[in-house]
Amino acid sequence: MRAAMRFLAFALPAIAATFSVGAPAQAASFSCRETPIVRSNAALAPLSAKVSQGKALTILAIGSSSTEGVGASAKDKTYPARLQALLAKSWPKSQVEIVNAGIGGETAPQTLARLKAALAARPYDLVIWQVGTNDAVRGGDLDAFKAMIGEGIALVREAGPALTILDPQFFPAVRDPQRYGQYVEAVGEVARREAVPVFGRYDAMREWHRNDAESFKAALWTDGFHMSDAGYDCLARDMANAMLGMTAPSRPVVAASR
Repeated sequence: MRAAMRFLAFALPAIAATFSVGAPAQAASFSCRETPIVRSNAALAPLSAKVSQGKALTILAIGSSSTEGVGASAKDKTYPARLQALLAKSWPKSQVEIVNAGIGGETAPQTLARLKAALAARPYDLVIWQVGTNDAVRGGDLDAFKAMIGEGIALVREAGPALTILDPQFFPAVRDPQRYGQYVEAVGEVARREAVPVFGRYDAMREWHRNDAESFKAALWTDGFHMSDAGYDCLARDMANAMLGMTAPSRPVVAASR
């Protein structure tokens, strides 16, 4: 955690479970450019009324290391913290709270169990479920994975909050691109079937990489897998822009410049 380490794809789940927020991140030389991260027709209608009325919003961000913030130099550099700050600025009349319930190394079954407990513990207006990365790295029964995504969607709907899904990240050193891509597609397939908006992080990050592969290195932490401060910040900006569009399309987007 204190120094750069060699990236081993087969060890990623263990790595994700071991690293912690607060470790040194790479220099933030990555240039963030706004990237569309949801389909243009996506909507979060339940949140629109609360935003327009200036009511408080409580959001649950749940998932594995990307949500916890592995690779971030501090807790306020994680994507949930950055997203909260951006939304609070864009929705000044609403008190925005994002609860970070990320635990590194988790797969879908583990997060699903925690999601159930979290929804029973308190009410939320929105759930952002980050899912699929460790499942894709480890492999397994793809149909069972799809079924768990569907189960999680049904669980959130029964509890009442709006739901968005954050799909796996892109990273150049993926060991089995074909298998990894199948899991990314599986998330999108189930979400489309259930009409759930997906933050397409994989496609967005792949676009960052295509635009400037050298600069993209600074969007990742020293392990070449987890995101850095710069990567989390850019992700949060793309997500904030998308959420503004999904709740109030006429509202201006969050500025991409820092």
